[in-house]
Amino acid sequence: MPVLTLGAICGFLTVALGAFGAHGLKGHLTEEGMGWWETATLYALAHAIVLVAIGLNKARAADLFGPTIAIFIGLLIFAGSLYAMALGAPRWFGAITPIGGTSLLVGWAWLAFAGFRSEF
Repeated sequence: MPVLTLGAICGFLTVALGAFGAHGLKGHLTEEGMGWWETATLYALAHAIVLVAIGLNKARAADLFGPTIAIFIGLLIFAGSLYAMALGAPRWFGAITPIGGTSLLVGWAWLAFAGFRSEF
């Protein structure tokens, strides 16, 4: 699947989940759960935009494959674990969240390294 398409799908789903949280879950989640939902939505949308930006740079596609995978996996694990906890997954599920955060950090560092190596 092209990275641009992947980023657009992530963006679409994030907006849908954000709206669902704001309208469909309001009053059904605890304050803590709503905070998790909002954090997941913020991080997912920001990283969906990054994926779209990477997808628009076809000339550097090979150089950006690694950061793309790290950011996508990080988005899924970080936001996914927070969404799951907000919906009632056990608290220990939160131990997965830092794995996603670490993957996001790796993706950003890798992207910075790829940028440093470029002439652009």
